[in-house]
Amino acid sequence: MRIGVPREIKADEYRVGLVPAAVRELAAQGHQVLVEAGAGSGSGFADAAYAEAGAVLAPDAAAVFEGADLIVKVKEPQKSEWERLTSRHILFTYLHLAPDPAQAEGLRRSGAAAIAYETVTDPSGGLPLLAPMSEIAGRLSVLAAAQHLQKHNGGMGLLLPGAAGSPPARVTVLGGGMVGTNAARMAVGLGAQVTVVERSLPRLRALDELFAGRIRTRHSSLDAVEAEILSADVVIGAVLAAGAAAPRLLRREHLSRMTPGSVIVDVAIDQGGCFETSRPTTHHEPTFVLDGVVHYCVANMPGAVPRTASEALGAATLPFVLKLAESGLDALSRDPHLARGLNVLGGEITHPAVAAALGRTASDPYAAWG
Repeated sequence: MRIGVPREIKADEYRVGLVPAAVRELAAQGHQVLVEAGAGSGSGFADAAYAEAGAVLAPDAAAVFEGADLIVKVKEPQKSEWERLTSRHILFTYLHLAPDPAQAEGLRRSGAAAIAYETVTDPSGGLPLLAPMSEIAGRLSVLAAAQHLQKHNGGMGLLLPGAAGSPPARVTVLGGGMVGTNAARMAVGLGAQVTVVERSLPRLRALDELFAGRIRTRHSSLDAVEAEILSADVVIGAVLAAGAAAPRLLRREHLSRMTPGSVIVDVAIDQGGCFETSRPTTHHEPTFVLDGVVHYCVANMPGAVPRTASEALGAATLPFVLKLAESGLDALSRDPHLARGLNVLGGEITHPAVAAALGRTASDPYAAWG
């Protein structure tokens, strides 16, 4: 199969869909890989490395889309990209369609098959292609919070671990999944006082065991969420409903009751955000202040560390890319977990949670594919 890797064009996005090592694996299996010139430069991968791995360098994105059948990206396609897609294309990337009806309509009209990393599953019910970026985003969320607690960045002037005679910052993590666990690990490692709020009791027990008493855990309820938000110096939103819009846990009325200069980090912003006052920000302008509370809502947090992120993502996606390259859409009939990644096919929205979030009725290819 002909596989295309365009350069990412979303603002402040430096990751790349395939690293040279992945290209070498695909080329060894007899597939042709077209890589747009400069696609890997933001992650530290030179064109020469791709050529040495067996890629054909394409002069621009138009050549990649025209020459390839399978398009492998990182971020959701922008308008100029979805307009290049046709019914012969398979798109494999993060999509996050629930809060993005314009993109959903663009993909639907293209006729392409669009498979979203974030809804591919594994036998344990996990999200293996979301996990590496969730791990990175969780860790970065605490570093971002620590930076923006500093007075010159709009925060209250608080050092996360405190100092002799001054207590550490209080960090509340909403959600105990991959993002939340890594945020808690990073915050504990930096000396903060950490509370994780999570609705799953088995997960809370696992966190208690993992952290061996170094964090507080609370079962999620309206009372618990409100109490922990209002007492926190940092709130990290780490909740996820696969394919669906994120639930809103922090309300506008909470802001005026929070400590001025506190920081909230919305890692769920790709799925619409779990704070009512969130709106997407960029690495160049990462924050805004509302009612005295610093909001950090960067929509591609792992893009700040593109080398690490591209390598971690590539390790997770390569087995699925190999399956798609070998069998095309027939790979979905052989792998029901990959089939769960299908969001758009033949002009229809196919994932139930995505369709519900967009106010549409999902078609059901899963009946045939397991």
